[in-house]
Amino acid sequence: MTQTPESSSLFEPTRLGPLHLPNRLVMAPLTRNRAGADGVPGDLMVTYYAQRASAGLIIAEATTPNATGQTYPNIPGIHTAAQVAGWRRVTDAVRAAGGRMFVQLQHGGRNGHPDNSGLVPVAPSPIPLPETIHTPTGRQPSVTPREMSLHDIRATVADFATAARNALAAGFEGVEVHAANGHLLHQFMAANTNRRTDGYGGSIAGRVRFAVEVVRAVAEAIGPERVGLRISPRNTVNGIAEGETEELYPALVDALADLELAYLHVVFADPEDALHRELRRRWSGTLMANPDLGWGGPLPADGGRAAGERLLAAGADVVSLGRAFLANPDLVERLRLGAPLNEVRDRHMMYVGGPTGYTDYPTLAAVA
Repeated sequence: MTQTPESSSLFEPTRLGPLHLPNRLVMAPLTRNRAGADGVPGDLMVTYYAQRASAGLIIAEATTPNATGQTYPNIPGIHTAAQVAGWRRVTDAVRAAGGRMFVQLQHGGRNGHPDNSGLVPVAPSPIPLPETIHTPTGRQPSVTPREMSLHDIRATVADFATAARNALAAGFEGVEVHAANGHLLHQFMAANTNRRTDGYGGSIAGRVRFAVEVVRAVAEAIGPERVGLRISPRNTVNGIAEGETEELYPALVDALADLELAYLHVVFADPEDALHRELRRRWSGTLMANPDLGWGGPLPADGGRAAGERLLAAGADVVSLGRAFLANPDLVERLRLGAPLNEVRDRHMMYVGGPTGYTDYPTLAAVA
């Protein structure tokens, strides 16, 4: 029998680590470039996240664990006292509205620029991003990153652990380690961006080693039940060519299986894909699945509800949605009622500072 919106399993409560979630709809991390130039979240970010507190869980946008990890302008950080205090205002507002938040920890690696961070970016190998990068003065050619030394690797692992502790001090319930979408941890895993000949390159075990060390350090710092991991198998964004994908991700999952993390977050999950099914088989904990809704085109009319239900039926435990939450602060209620959705009005406004295209999307109550 066809489910009505109200009877959908998306609206059933569940547990994730130490949290009770009132529904299985997660707001995926969405870079929005609304922090200050110093990486401090401000009033707009407080409003934006509080508007979306009805999500089962909000995963806050990519947030840098150190200055070198900054990607683009106006990206938040969580490595200074001011940044921690700014995020505390956000989490307090979300909690007051009944919500729960993790924060995504992301180091950009080679996806950075001195005009953004004041520093030369670092990476597993000195291979530049094969495209231009956004800076305060417009798009600029990428720069060749500095190859990370063993000291750099150890220091960066420690910075992730410190950022995780900072996240709890900022009021987050946990953190998501970003090992996806062509950023630093993904760069270590990919054959075309990791040409190292030491213990952090070459074999699959060497290429996943850095990601494993980061996740283990973060789990030791704040407890594995407060740590998620995001991966994006086969994603070629930011010039990534993984190589040996079918072996790479099972090896990564197996290397972390004993930790009992809060969740594994798979980007563009496909329930028909053999690798997805294999990861579900190997991962005994919570699986968070993010459906591919076609990044270049409009959202489906149901905002991804049907795709999410298919993923739950195939073994996922929770479903993350991005653009649907971006344009619909009351997405859970709209999907529950089968109500029409706001469309993303202008993709350019996703990444331009100010309230337009950010905090001005109406709720159902506002247009009733």
